Amino acid sequence: MSHPVVARLRELLPPPSSDGDTVDWEQIERTTGLAFPADYRELVELYGGGEIDEYLSVSTPPVPGSPYGDLLGRGEPALSERDREELGALLPGGVLPPLLPFADSASSDVACWLREGAPDDWRAAVFRRQTSHRTSHWTVFDGGVAALCVAVLTGEVHPFSEQLSMSGGHEFVSWRGV
Repeated sequence: MSHPVVARLRELLPPPSSDGDTVDWEQIERTTGLAFPADYRELVELYGGGEIDEYLSVSTPPVPGSPYGDLLGRGEPALSERDREELGALLPGGVLPPLLPFADSASSDVACWLREGAPDDWRAAVFRRQTSHRTSHWTVFDGGVAALCVAVLTGEVHPFSEQLSMSGGHEFVSWRGV
């Protein structure tokens, strides 16, 4: 059964002909204690690691040969105390949950999960490196990876330093197709 948001993403962003990546999610959970949201697991299996519109790189758990398979080794992003405080101010109670980066932009922006609650409840937060003076570097998105991708591709949100084309024709390039 397809996740409804991944089904919408598939309409906007055709999956690569090379298929996605095969990941043993249960093994990862056993060895790391980390379970992943259903939408992300389906996205990895459908698309794999790669880039959206030559701008947004999506990471996966380790996959032999994939340069995008660094998700588990990344750790929390390197942020200043000010950047952490800024994100905390956007969250209920100001409590900053553990962050896990899942994507990077060509502008060095970083998209992370806010690992709070069950994996399917994790929200996405994007740290934009290039902002106007006195503008927040953070966008907290009330949804997961697939919902964030759909919102960015449709122009609903603009959390990255550059805006993706709204004219359609989006392309995902898998590491296998490079």
